[in-house]
Amino acid sequence: MSKNNFSDMSKEERQKIVWEMSDEDIDFSDIPEINEDFFKTAKRIEHPRKSKTDTVRIKSDLINWFKSHAQENSYEVLINNVLENYIHHQTEH
Repeated sequence: MSKNNFSDMSKEERQKIVWEMSDEDIDFSDIPEINEDFFKTAKRIEHPRKSKTDTVRIKSDLINWFKSHAQENSYEVLINNVLENYIHHQTEH
């Protein structure tokens, strides 16, 4: 199927085609095969600011405040920003 036809389809039409596609129908010709040589020089790279998921109990009124004040970002991002800002100001003094 050409890219033009695929890009003209709705999301639902594309999903239907992909879900009905067999493994044999997938074109891997532009992806190099991974072999032993690849793993000889491969390195694991982690994002320097990778988050660790942990559980913290926060009062519901505080969560509601963050949810109501989060604009472009999620309230979790806002909480992280506030905590990072607090730590930054604590280490400056």
